[in-house]
Amino acid sequence: MLIAVLVLGTIALIASVILFVVSKKFAVEEDPRLGLVSEVLPGANCGGCGFPGCSGMADALVKAADAGSLEGLNCPVGGQKVMGQVADLLGMAIANAEPMVAVVRCNGTCEHRPHTVVYDGLQTCAAMNSCSMGETACGFGCLGCGDCVAACQFNAISLNPETGLPEVDEDKCTSCGACVKACPRHIIELRKKGPKGRRVYVSCVNKDKGAIAKKACAAACIGCGKCEKECKFEAITIENNLSYIDWRKCKMCKKCVAVCPTGAITAVNFPVSKTKTEETIVKQEQAKEEQA
Repeated sequence: MLIAVLVLGTIALIASVILFVVSKKFAVEEDPRLGLVSEVLPGANCGGCGFPGCSGMADALVKAADAGSLEGLNCPVGGQKVMGQVADLLGMAIANAEPMVAVVRCNGTCEHRPHTVVYDGLQTCAAMNSCSMGETACGFGCLGCGDCVAACQFNAISLNPETGLPEVDEDKCTSCGACVKACPRHIIELRKKGPKGRRVYVSCVNKDKGAIAKKACAAACIGCGKCEKECKFEAITIENNLSYIDWRKCKMCKKCVAVCPTGAITAVNFPVSKTKTEETIVKQEQAKEEQA
């Protein structure tokens, strides 16, 4: 019995010595800044920064700081506030990034794009897209199953029961890009939020020729080129029968909105302009009040 105890004790002692030597020889020293940066990051692990979680982002930030610049790195959830704290922690300067927001580039509501068939299968956009065009004649538009809603960790997207389309709450959206990745038809795009939240974009991704696109959806872009001709800033291009507005060049004059024959161009958060009739009525009422 005593011999067995001595043998086991000797083996344990030898094993502990070996483990100690190995741990010292192959030890990897972790930069203490990694832990500090990780504590500052929000811990959402959404992947919107392009790295596998906040730990991956922290590692990239520390390496970028050692290289001398944090340019191109951004935490969409924490925003400028968190990035400013990280920059101060690492002793770096960081440029202000343009606030971004997810935009749904489809206006194929039930009214504009009536259902032609009934899909009876797995109720996900990915499954429906892989086996059919969906329940309408448009093979490019929103499928309405809500994969983007399920992907959003911040409850920033919801399906409108009347239109059947996803809607983004810009106050909750962190521009993490999870909804962009979840959409199998790539109708969701991250765009500049814009001053006062104002944006102008084409709410269509249909690349069919005009007549076919219009037949499938009354609000489809038909690639007529009127918007491109109207734009004085070269912000609009037509490719594959589809118009696209470059938010980096767009001055938001809204002239393209006025000339679009199908209403495929959307202007968000602009003040509602009064018609001439409404203006006349207002002026008449003001004149009556002054006379009284």
